[in-house]
Amino acid sequence: MQVVIGFVVSFLDTLGIGSLATTTTVFKALKMVPDERLPATMIVGLTMSVVAQALIFITVIQIDSTVLAMMIATALVGGWLGAGIVARLPRQPIQLGMGIALLLAAVFMTVSQLGRMPTGGTALTLSGTPLIIALAVNFVLGALVMLGIGNYGPTFVLLSVLGMDPRAAFPIMMGSGAFAALMGCLEFLKRRNHVQRPALGLALGGVPGVLVAALLVKSLPLDMLRWLVVLVVIYAGIVMLRSALTARARA
Repeated sequence: MQVVIGFVVSFLDTLGIGSLATTTTVFKALKMVPDERLPATMIVGLTMSVVAQALIFITVIQIDSTVLAMMIATALVGGWLGAGIVARLPRQPIQLGMGIALLLAAVFMTVSQLGRMPTGGTALTLSGTPLIIALAVNFVLGALVMLGIGNYGPTFVLLSVLGMDPRAAFPIMMGSGAFAALMGCLEFLKRRNHVQRPALGLALGGVPGVLVAALLVKSLPLDMLRWLVVLVVIYAGIVMLRSALTARARA
């Protein structure tokens, strides 16, 4: 079952729907993983698939290699620091953070579906103040990935506002997410914060899902599927927040 989940969420992630929110929703609904272990289990399980995605997009899309390396480096450091913080958090703050993360993900999905995302410019590189802003924000996003907050939507908006070609955002957001996840994965493995079986299932199913989506699927009617995912993610976010508030009331 976990392998199937890994295949599906990584397949959808490669097509731009995202994997963290969808994985959280499925695991929460099926009660496969305790809430406090969700971030670590997802990061450990999905790291291989997001690294595969990053390698594919970095290979096929041209972008300034220096900017790409700097953005990945800041996300990597953010991921390392974020993993250390999340690994020490108790259950209730993680529930609260992930509930907010799911609702934010739903907002970004909805804005994207309505065609309200910034259109961006034509630049394939950044320099000066825009580069400093991008690096600072990417550091924060790398840390937030460890809590289950996907970096794709925020990174896309950030780079588009700074005038980059939207196509250039893909290797940056994929690469940043991959290396932040990789650093977080190592930290979570060291601290043993994850649940092994679901994480292994995500890993085994994830890479084939990425390869099928990237190399074999040329077209797919995704509009209705994306709206369905938005509704499901909103529901999961509300459930997670309710769990957090209930735990606080009992404390």
